[in-house]
Amino acid sequence: MQERSSVSELAEQLRRELDRYSPGGKLPSSRALVERFRVSPVTVSRALAQLAAEGLVVTRPGAGAFRARSRPAPAPAGDTSWQEVALSAEGAADLVPRSVDASGVLVSLAAPPPGVIEFNGGYLHPSLQPERAMAAALSRAGRRPGAWGRPPMEGLPELREWFARTIGGSVTAAEVLVTAGGQSALTTALRALAPPGAPVLVESPTYPGMLAIARAAGLRPVPVPVDADGVRPALLADAFRATGAPAFVCQPLFQNPTGAVLAPERRAEVLRIARVAGAFVVEDDFVRRLVHEDAGPLPRPLAAEDPDGVVVHVSSLTKATSPSFRVGALAARGPVLERLRAIQVVDTFFVPRPLQEAALELVGSPAWPRHLRAVSAELTARRDAMTGALGLHLPRLELAHIPSGGYHLWPRLPDGTDEAALTAAALRAGVAVTPGRPYFSAEPPAAHLRLSFAAVAGTGEIAEGVRRLRTACEEVLG
Repeated sequence: MQERSSVSELAEQLRRELDRYSPGGKLPSSRALVERFRVSPVTVSRALAQLAAEGLVVTRPGAGAFRARSRPAPAPAGDTSWQEVALSAEGAADLVPRSVDASGVLVSLAAPPPGVIEFNGGYLHPSLQPERAMAAALSRAGRRPGAWGRPPMEGLPELREWFARTIGGSVTAAEVLVTAGGQSALTTALRALAPPGAPVLVESPTYPGMLAIARAAGLRPVPVPVDADGVRPALLADAFRATGAPAFVCQPLFQNPTGAVLAPERRAEVLRIARVAGAFVVEDDFVRRLVHEDAGPLPRPLAAEDPDGVVVHVSSLTKATSPSFRVGALAARGPVLERLRAIQVVDTFFVPRPLQEAALELVGSPAWPRHLRAVSAELTARRDAMTGALGLHLPRLELAHIPSGGYHLWPRLPDGTDEAALTAAALRAGVAVTPGRPYFSAEPPAAHLRLSFAAVAGTGEIAEGVRRLRTACEEVLG
């Protein structure tokens, strides 16, 4: 957050001073800017890159930065009103909607304004990301023989083998496809398993990005309620009988947003119910590597206990590394694997080989287990700091479950709370939160917030964020 603010401030200062230089004139050297403004070389480099992206500065390697020459007058704006007809609302015959609602996904992807504490983030704060280890892995990967060539369509054999080992059971490398992150894998899975217009069973509440994927594919998400022990098997069986859905999408471990873990006695029952229905279970194992110190032994993925090919397993390295480290896996057995492979090849060809090589270098390095231990300790401290602050300053927010993994809490708001009004008031108070409504595919039973503790700078920022949230709650709730 501090580095980002410094870059913006330096860029603004240089922007104000550009009139001192004639078009094509040379700006002070990076060293001179470092000494004058007392910032790091990285800050100077990023500020100049920002000005270059705006067309105000031209950078020339080895020569320096220069004020850009005057731009030609912009061309007259065209008339795009014809697109309103071309992109008009779908007719009754359209199985797949042409408009896509990405609002639920953008909530966790968009960076908040400067100075706003990020309780709505979906990724690790830069201070928690293994930046040095990733940089070193990428550097080593680039020097591997054949690193810039075309990889196997299914992914590098060694990386597929690593994913198979982390899933466990009898899963083999031949049953794994390397994907460009978890979101891409979920998209491929839903396209493979359900035709446009079909229902698909989802947990309620559930990850908005998955709901967006389903709707963009023309599917109808049908909610199945979860409680503290995960999805309720009796209701799952009822939903399969009522809808004939070909698939059920779930997060058995540290479910988003509730943090629930599917209870041991429900795991086999969920697989049995899906098998009887002739349906698949899409297992989104998204935060297995973000376990807290007090979690105890983790249950194996459902895929590790499924010899019959009921489970299509999705996992990713992204949550435990960086939003830009988009390497994940799809695992399945039986004929469905070929369909998954075909869809992925048509959509993306393959995951870039340098990124796959970097993933292999990273997970095979001593830095990887050290990073996971450090993140586990830090997330535990942040979770405890947030739960403690909420209990002290906002006891009206009900925390029914405190998770032992993942990166967020799911407090219930007092009955009658206007989520949109509270979210807006929180932003005015300087803290960005996520309303609960986008997590439900139908009318929600109560108002909630999802509060992330992973995207902030530390426990001090958590305490300040909760104080700001209290201000917003006092404004909205009275």
